[in-house]
Amino acid sequence: MKKIVILLFLLVTTIGFSQDWKYNFEEAKEVAKKENKDIVLIFSGSDWCAPCIKLDKNIWQSEAFKKESSDKWILVKANFPRKKANQLSEEQTEHNRNLAEKYNIEGSFPLVVLLDNNGKVLGKMGFKNVSPEEYIKMIYALKK
Repeated sequence: MKKIVILLFLLVTTIGFSQDWKYNFEEAKEVAKKENKDIVLIFSGSDWCAPCIKLDKNIWQSEAFKKESSDKWILVKANFPRKKANQLSEEQTEHNRNLAEKYNIEGSFPLVVLLDNNGKVLGKMGFKNVSPEEYIKMIYALKK
């Protein structure tokens, strides 16, 4: 019985702090408008970019970021994997390329872009080797 209770508790807490990454920018904008939230758009090379992988592990997967992002932002990931095994659908690849042409002309990886719910850029930043709490503060600072 104790094992079942512990398992249920872990399941509920995991669900409570899971992230809702969006992969379609237009859908993300609709949700952002509906919920009156800003958008955090992340350009990542998930299988080749060492700073991207570190950002994912240290920041995006942290409990602090999961908690903050669920309340404050709509998260969008534009991934550009290189390994054949990780390739995205042609449609998703094209969608991500179009986002890069508009928001990541420099081709920077990783790139974090803070946008309002209409898609207007509020600020950009890359990898910073800081705590999740500091990174969250830096995202907020982009809005000012």
